[in-house]
Amino acid sequence: MCLRDVDHHREKPCAQRGPAFETVDALDQRDPRLLDDLLRELTVLNDLDVPEICFAYFTTTHDLTAEYPAYAARRLGWLDVPLLCGHDMDVSLPNPRGVRMCVRVLLLYNTPRPQSAMRFAYLRGAAAIKTDLESLRGSLLP
Repeated sequence: MCLRDVDHHREKPCAQRGPAFETVDALDQRDPRLLDDLLRELTVLNDLDVPEICFAYFTTTHDLTAEYPAYAARRLGWLDVPLLCGHDMDVSLPNPRGVRMCVRVLLLYNTPRPQSAMRFAYLRGAAAIKTDLESLRGSLLP
């Protein structure tokens, strides 16, 4: 837990929260800069202040090879944010969560807001990844 001076009169505890962001076709061979706009969307959607981003972990499916997704964050000024890239598992299709040409981003962010206030973004065809999320909420194992 960290402390931040929220209103200049008292300190309020904050924690690291993790908004997630997923998109399809963001880093293809034609225009690797498409991820720039997608990172801006996540920043605006969650009203993120870049100096409060603790860490960003990018994963791509194995069919995206034009550029490292972290490079987009660097171009947007995320120069002091630790960034890491990796590959997702190769899930066999037609699994609905196994989409092609997909970039995922997990951010850890300092904020006093609860996790429930974080907004997730599933752009383009990535919405297929979360199709079973709501049905799982009602059937969790004890």
